Amino acid sequence: MARRKVQSRIRFTSLRLRLVVVFGLVALTAAVSASGIAYWLNREAVQKRAQDAALEVFEREMQSHASTLRPNPTQDQLRMAARQMADGGQRFSVLLIAEDADGRAVYGSSTDSALKGFTLDDVPASLRKAVNKRQELSAGNKHAYHLYWQRVIDGDTPYLVGGARMIGGGPTGYMRKSLELEAKDLNSLAWSLGIATALSLIGSALLAQAAATTVLKPVQRLGVAARRLGEGQLDTRLRVSGTDELADLSRTFNLAAESLEKKVDDMSAREEASRRFVADMSHELRTPLTAITAVTEVLEEELDADTGSLDPMIEPAVRLVVSETRRLNDLVENLMEVTRFDAGTARLVLDDVDIADQITACIDARAWLDAVELNADRGIMARLDPRRLDVVLANLIGNALKHGGSPVRVSVRLESKADTEGEELVIEVQDHGPGIPEDVLPHVFDRFYKASASRPRSEGSGLGLSIALENAHIHGGEITAANSPKGGAVFTLRLPRDASELIEQERGGGTGGDEGDGQ
Repeated sequence: MARRKVQSRIRFTSLRLRLVVVFGLVALTAAVSASGIAYWLNREAVQKRAQDAALEVFEREMQSHASTLRPNPTQDQLRMAARQMADGGQRFSVLLIAEDADGRAVYGSSTDSALKGFTLDDVPASLRKAVNKRQELSAGNKHAYHLYWQRVIDGDTPYLVGGARMIGGGPTGYMRKSLELEAKDLNSLAWSLGIATALSLIGSALLAQAAATTVLKPVQRLGVAARRLGEGQLDTRLRVSGTDELADLSRTFNLAAESLEKKVDDMSAREEASRRFVADMSHELRTPLTAITAVTEVLEEELDADTGSLDPMIEPAVRLVVSETRRLNDLVENLMEVTRFDAGTARLVLDDVDIADQITACIDARAWLDAVELNADRGIMARLDPRRLDVVLANLIGNALKHGGSPVRVSVRLESKADTEGEELVIEVQDHGPGIPEDVLPHVFDRFYKASASRPRSEGSGLGLSIALENAHIHGGEITAANSPKGGAVFTLRLPRDASELIEQERGGGTGGDEGDGQ
């Protein structure tokens, strides 16, 4: 379910969808605006045309028939005149109102009142008031009464209602014309405009899809090429066609990729030359170091024998030579080990190891038994490279003793892997020193890093923790450094309990096998 939600969010936020939506909104806005304006203009034109025609005929009929009626007409005379006026061709109903000889209102309608035809109740009161109101005569108003009209809706049918009063005491006439035909015409127009709007929206969506495809295909190719370039395929290039902005972008990408490939090749060549130089230098130093080491061992034996054959004046110098020779020998060995890691030639030699016995052997070989507390159950077996594990343990424990102080506590436990099945081996090395400064923590595994610039020269080579980390990585593990809340530094080594799967993966990738590293 979570995957579906993520995929739908990606699709919703895609550039293609946004282009289609924007095109659709623009087309919809334009179509609705155009249709609305067209409908409004046609509606006004249709209604005004029908209204003007009906009012013109009504006014003419009033002058032709209502003005010929005698004073105080009867109801039949009014009805007859109303029917004659209604036959004028506009199909409207007519209602005439006059006074008889007794001053009573007389009504004559062109429709049958029994069928609820046109009556005075159908005329809005506001219209009646306007029709019967006498206007003041002036230069701009030469008539006391005028023709007035109003649109009303009775039920669902629109009507035009108009009225006028004859000047000189004649009858008052009202007309009512149904605008149902015009309303139907306007509804048909609205449907036509709605269909046209929908078609324009569909057309704009198709056009947006085509435009998005045209625009996004080069962008997609650029994205694929960028991913390949990020994965290390530096020979990736885009096919350039056209002279537009996308073509310029493709050319720029090709130039950037070409420049990056050249720089990476140059850096790789320099790195390879540097690595080869370090390796060759280390190998060349081993021969004279072997001779020097043999001489220093003889001198050291003379010092330990205390025979008095050495001049006491030169004894400090001899001890300095012995210690510096040992330090130089360790540095050369570490440089050769680092070179193997950089060259990718370091290999694992796996064996079944009892972790408690391995740690005990490491501590015993370096005479650290009195300074290290071991909390590890016997019988915890792991398939690892015992020599490389010994290097890691020696560096971590030795570093803790040197910089943190004893007692150093080493604990071992097994934990389930969070991402995959199986267990991983966790070894923690904790000292009781002041801890590691926060600004130093990110750099403890850097090569040749010195925590204090005032002490650039120390007994160590500055490569021990870096080599330990590389040995953890070659096992598929990791080392982290932190400060304990109770005080002191804690180095945590995490290794897979069985590194055989890593060897099989390397074999599948053609990168190595279960063999020695030549040491």
